[in-house]
Amino acid sequence: MGQRRRFTPEFKRHAVQLLNAGQRPAAEIARELGVPRNRLYKWQQEVTAHGGAFPGSGRQAHPAAEIARLKRELARVTEEREILKKVISKDLAPGERGHPGRA
Repeated sequence: MGQRRRFTPEFKRHAVQLLNAGQRPAAEIARELGVPRNRLYKWQQEVTAHGGAFPGSGRQAHPAAEIARLKRELARVTEEREILKKVISKDLAPGERGHPGRA
């Protein structure tokens, strides 16, 4: 078995443009480009569904960087929550000075 071929988004868009032009049959375009005819139709559907963009495989280029960013964000939000808890607990404490009308 051969390795799976990968095509760039530019190549796919060009193939779809040729197909959409309607000047030649899909089978002829597919032979010229060296791809199966049904793949041309699949790419055509993807272009239509995604507005000219081809979705990726879902893999992140740098998952470690994303994890680090999310950990920093979590630490920041956790700190903000703790600060708010302290402010609220002091604000609601009965009999504290500086709060008129509280016993």
